[in-house]
Amino acid sequence: MSAATTEKTAPQGAGMRFTNAAASYIDERTSISGLVKEVGRKIFPDHWSFMLGEVALYSFVAILLSGTFLTFFFEPSMTAVNYDGSYIPLKGIEMSAAYSSSLDISFDVRGGLLMRQVHHWAALLFIASIGLHMLRIFFTGAFRKPREINWFIGFVLFILAMAEGFTGYSLPDDLLSGNGLRIIDGMVKAVPIIGTWISYYLFGGEFPGTDVVPRFFTLHILLLPAILIAALGVHLLLLVINKHTQFAGPGKTNDNVVGVPVMPVFAAKAGGFFFIVFGVIMVIAATVTINPIWNYGPYDPSPVSAGTQPDWYIGFADGALRLAPSHLDFVVFGYTLSMGILLPLLVLPVFLALVAFYPFIEAWITGDKREHHILDRPRNVPMRTAIGAAGVTFYAVLWAAASSDLIATHFKLTIEGVINFLQILLIVGPIIAGIVTQRVCLALQKKDREIALHGFESGRIVRLPGGEYIEVHEQLSEYERWKLTSYVDYKPLMIRPNADGKITANQRARAAVSRWFFEDRIAPVTRAELEAQSHDSH
Repeated sequence: MSAATTEKTAPQGAGMRFTNAAASYIDERTSISGLVKEVGRKIFPDHWSFMLGEVALYSFVAILLSGTFLTFFFEPSMTAVNYDGSYIPLKGIEMSAAYSSSLDISFDVRGGLLMRQVHHWAALLFIASIGLHMLRIFFTGAFRKPREINWFIGFVLFILAMAEGFTGYSLPDDLLSGNGLRIIDGMVKAVPIIGTWISYYLFGGEFPGTDVVPRFFTLHILLLPAILIAALGVHLLLLVINKHTQFAGPGKTNDNVVGVPVMPVFAAKAGGFFFIVFGVIMVIAATVTINPIWNYGPYDPSPVSAGTQPDWYIGFADGALRLAPSHLDFVVFGYTLSMGILLPLLVLPVFLALVAFYPFIEAWITGDKREHHILDRPRNVPMRTAIGAAGVTFYAVLWAAASSDLIATHFKLTIEGVINFLQILLIVGPIIAGIVTQRVCLALQKKDREIALHGFESGRIVRLPGGEYIEVHEQLSEYERWKLTSYVDYKPLMIRPNADGKITANQRARAAVSRWFFEDRIAPVTRAELEAQSHDSH
């Protein structure tokens, strides 16, 4: 019995010794154990909103896995072929090799259609989760020093994700994607002087050209993913270097992060969450059809399907084209300036630039140079919250305009009426949303102040000895009161002379914007007010 036991355990001991030796060899040459130890000790806040970034990361992994599978079967070529696959309605029809191989993946490759849909749904989830993650960061002020650069990198990731989505959406060369490319071609050609040359270079000749699919394929699987992975690596590295933000709570300060360590607690949770996200994507892909290219047919410039819609993430650009006035064209030095196209090309980059550089803009307005690791409650920074609501409304109106034709047909309205209404709403809507949001935030601050000083209504009526009836207010616990009152009350910047004793126009403008940003402030409850209220209650 003893000999048998020795014979069975000896190989395991040898395998363990080999593993330890290999690990030591690698560690001596890379010092990777120090990195693993340092990362493993990082504390990660345990709040559900931080999962949005994880969803983005895990859906990106699903994109890479499914995309690798599809790469083996897709043929990125515009060469004309006669389809001879198993989908009978298109049999014998001339189409590009790209569209033919996409049909083969859908009908003839085992698991091909599932992988196509996993790839598409994961891409949509990736972009959506990045967008929601950025909104959470914006409204809680997580972008402030020292995370301004990381906000900008996250914005770059969002733009790269949209570019990846559009290039992948265009690869099958079906009727829907071809019409989308035709829109891009028209926008490029509207640029004076250089537009035609850019179009010829992009498409390899007159649209639809011969090289657009091969070039988009290179962008989609090589250049854009390489930049995206590099930016994601820098984003995660800065996340490790900087302290993690956290919501206010007991023991949470700028110098102390409360949560769970990455190793082993958070790593175990993250592993389980990855499989949940991946499983949800697989279930959706297996049960919900998306982008049925066999229904659209190969691209042909003559037919245009009614009611075609872009993927949701690019809808704001399509909506901007629909809302731009079409009667503002004029000729300058023999060049026709199509303002119905050039206006969106000018306005959208400005809007995106404001989003990308907002942390630096707010820091300039407030003059705040301190590090921030505790998140704001959106109500406590009403102007920032109002700006965010206005931006979301602006985006939402553009997004809705991408479906202006469907809105008109479904609600039996004229397309002109829908467009005119959305044009007005594009200007008026953000203003109304900003004002209403600011007033709501101020009202919530007043309510918090009232509750912090007097407690909340209990619904219990008590008769005093003198015959008076009063409602008893339940007092808050120390933690609840601290949560309502522990925030910094910022004030507008003061105009101060520079080193030469002069007040410049830049200083005056900065002070004016700062006064606008901090107007109608509600000062938080002070300790003296709390002590006075406690004395009166006793």
